[in-house]
Amino acid sequence: MITPLKSPQGDNPHIAVFAKVSKNVLIEAHNRIKPFIHRTPVLSSSLINEMVGTNIVFKCENFQKMGAFKMRGAANAILSLSEEERERGVVTHSSGNFAQAVSLAAKKLGVKAYIVMPENAPKVKKEGVKTYGGDIIECESTPQAREATAKRIKEEKGASFLHPSNQDEVIYGNSTAAMELLEEHPDLDIILTPVGGGGLIAGTALASHYFSDNCKVIGGEPMEADDAYRSLISGKIETNESFHTVADGLRTHLGDRNFPIIQKHVEKIIRVEEHEIINAMRIIWERMKIIIEPSCAVPFAAVLKNKEDFKNKKTGIILSGGNIDVENLPF
Repeated sequence: MITPLKSPQGDNPHIAVFAKVSKNVLIEAHNRIKPFIHRTPVLSSSLINEMVGTNIVFKCENFQKMGAFKMRGAANAILSLSEEERERGVVTHSSGNFAQAVSLAAKKLGVKAYIVMPENAPKVKKEGVKTYGGDIIECESTPQAREATAKRIKEEKGASFLHPSNQDEVIYGNSTAAMELLEEHPDLDIILTPVGGGGLIAGTALASHYFSDNCKVIGGEPMEADDAYRSLISGKIETNESFHTVADGLRTHLGDRNFPIIQKHVEKIIRVEEHEIINAMRIIWERMKIIIEPSCAVPFAAVLKNKEDFKNKKTGIILSGGNIDVENLPF
């Protein structure tokens, strides 16, 4: 299904450019997960359109089951496992949304879910995991600690590891949000998504490549966690030394499965400051009367910051999630 080409990092065996993913793979993923997800609404705001000088439609994954697009990738990943693998359970590491998605999808399929979460993950997301039956194992708030703890659980329990963003089945599941958006608005010029681990933007890029004529994909990323922006410039996967951003869902880095897709199919990534993220989040809360989380506001902040680039363009934004601690709002 995937054709590897020469790595952009020379002989590095951990990076491969996946140039061709079958269109049918994405259609099959969509059909597979339909019974387990919502087809989320697409909304717009005339006030916001006037503010930015363009026509924006928002794909509201904050209305998805468990409150985020992550349900799509998690469901597809678990449904792609064999019966024997499901019996041994699954393990993942996540700051919250993928943790909840795996917990809920596993519960619906009768699968045990072990969830590694950083100790500073939002309380609302930890409570969500518990509600959906996931078994939480806490760790330090670094990618290295997440990965090491998940590896230990995998070895101890024999569980299948599900990566929040750097796994083919997760990427294919994520692509279905943009597929649905393009079904309703096939004339879009641009689709924007936030960029954290890269699973959503990679899936969106594949969907745009196969299901649109010439729709560009652009990412929004916090200045305080701009590894993807730097990765596109350097041609290799960069990491962050600091994760001081209100966009807690974007405190991760790209992987060898999604980075080649992003390199090939993503137009660019726009960085935004913390105050711009908070302002964008507040506008959507106030103008659209819907709840979104900080990570979700990043692509809209990118549009606000670069209005001229989007002027008179038909623009889609994937609102990635709405899981936020309402007792600890950033504004």
